[in-house]
Amino acid sequence: MAPERGSAAARTPRQAHVHAITVPSQQPGTPPAPRSPNRPAAADARLTADFPPRWVGKALKVAFACTHYAAVAAAALVAYFVSAHLLAAHSAGTLLPRLQAALDASHTLQASHLLAAAAAAALVGAVAALALRRRQPPVYLLDFECYRPEDKNKVTYNRFITGSRDSGFFDAAAMDFQTRILHKSGLSDETFFPPGLHLDPPEFDMAWARQEAELVMFNAVADLLAKTGLQPRQVDVLVVNCSLFNPTPSLSAMVIHHFGMRSDIDSYNLGGMGCSAGMIAVDLAAKMLRERSKGGYALVVSTENITQNWYHGNERSMLIPNTIFRMGSAAVLLTSKASERHRSKYELQHVVRVHLGADDAAYKCVFQRPDEGRFIGVELSKDLVGVAGRAMEVNMTRLGPLVLPWSEKLMFAANWVARRTLRLSVPKYVPDFKQAFNHFCLHAGGRGVVEGLSKQLGLGPRQMAPSANTLHWYGNTSSSTVWYSFGFVESVQGVRKGDIVWQIGFGSGFKCNSVVWRALRDVHTMHKAWQHIEGREGQALETLQRIAAETAAERQQKQVDATVTVAAHQRAAPAEAADAAAAKQLPKQGKEDTAPLPNGSQRANGGVRVLRNGKVVAPVS
Repeated sequence: MAPERGSAAARTPRQAHVHAITVPSQQPGTPPAPRSPNRPAAADARLTADFPPRWVGKALKVAFACTHYAAVAAAALVAYFVSAHLLAAHSAGTLLPRLQAALDASHTLQASHLLAAAAAAALVGAVAALALRRRQPPVYLLDFECYRPEDKNKVTYNRFITGSRDSGFFDAAAMDFQTRILHKSGLSDETFFPPGLHLDPPEFDMAWARQEAELVMFNAVADLLAKTGLQPRQVDVLVVNCSLFNPTPSLSAMVIHHFGMRSDIDSYNLGGMGCSAGMIAVDLAAKMLRERSKGGYALVVSTENITQNWYHGNERSMLIPNTIFRMGSAAVLLTSKASERHRSKYELQHVVRVHLGADDAAYKCVFQRPDEGRFIGVELSKDLVGVAGRAMEVNMTRLGPLVLPWSEKLMFAANWVARRTLRLSVPKYVPDFKQAFNHFCLHAGGRGVVEGLSKQLGLGPRQMAPSANTLHWYGNTSSSTVWYSFGFVESVQGVRKGDIVWQIGFGSGFKCNSVVWRALRDVHTMHKAWQHIEGREGQALETLQRIAAETAAERQQKQVDATVTVAAHQRAAPAEAADAAAAKQLPKQGKEDTAPLPNGSQRANGGVRVLRNGKVVAPVS
């Protein structure tokens, strides 16, 4: 029903206690490991404290800022004194004679001096040419559009539960599981299912799957071309990504046919690459544009097909995608034309891709296969959360040196030296990425992903809002979620010139990919996908807070019930021991003293019911 689930939100019953991806891999909300009796409490304090302390990073940031301002002030002061000196010399009439004397003395330069000057100029020119050659041509984000389905395709909680039950595919346990997951998912009653799944009974054959693909892709692309004023035949590169639906002709061929694009267009169709394929598509399109000497336009279409991949079996590890994946698509227009810079919104800064497919656990943690009933679904293993956390840690480690300020780099380096060289027992230092980015577009893979990443990165409500609202109003639309989040940022929060935007997505395989953009101008554009949110901007965060509070209360009640049960067993244990001792002291009775009782019991002279193995059960009245 969705791309290979690179979402860490999905939890199987074996990992139901895990609620977030973390970096490093320890899960928030889980109790700390018990302290060894041989290790002093001070050791635990060292393990839980940050090294270096966070205040050191803040102090370094202030110090670097002061140094920067001091250097600017010193340069200005030097320029002032030099200008004043030259002005005084000019006023005294000594400046021009000195310049004339310097020019008259130029003929005294030796040939060796001229040769050295020429060699230095040649060296500077060669270095400059090499730098220009190694510098990649810039790629700009002209605009993007996210598809907003029609209201008739909305699937409310009641519609989802009723339709799933009436389909006849799910047993009572599977329906109960889907219902519980849905009510804790954070999705609203206004997410969307494709037309085929609204039928009674649902239709999920290839014809309906094609109809869904055409609906979401064609509308997103048409709206984007109309917004930018670009004609379909001006597109030089086309990249379409969809993980689980790969018909023949391909989805990219469907777009070319519908819009009548050129025959020499460079087209690519990415399949099976999961929820982070949208970032891979941007990377591929950018590389293709940089190969074009005269520049060009690249169209990226990110989507997923729900119709043909709606799982209708009863295995819990495959049922979670049914509850959180929904219909959606995004179209993105990139360009490498220098003439389009003035009207482009962003410039591509970095693309960082991480693939852990060489590891067996990572490769199999999101796996499409048939269940026992031969119904095909995507299985989410118990290792998913840990693998996603490890992939994100590697991605952030590679991305950090490219984007973090020097204060955070030095903090990370000091922590690394303390752990690896000095062998100190200190936790890994997680850099403060809020120092590098102004806006965060996290993959809305599920409530656990949004809450876990936001907590790990230390994001506030405003920074968490884009992904939380995407999950709430659209569900997990796979690779396009980061573009719905980007649309929320532009529509509700606004972007200022120079702001840095970070998109990060997870995908099967297992992959974690990041894309970083820099705003070229102020952007406050209301997207069609977010026009409905006016006056309800806080609803998503309120819903997540409510679910988190309810989940915490349920967990606490379970702990209380478990404590009461243990206490009851402890109180009952002495009484059972006393009854057992009394039973041993009873006089042995012959067959003439007993009468048969049901269940193989016997009645003893003392009026006590005793089983054949001699265990006392209860007194007989």
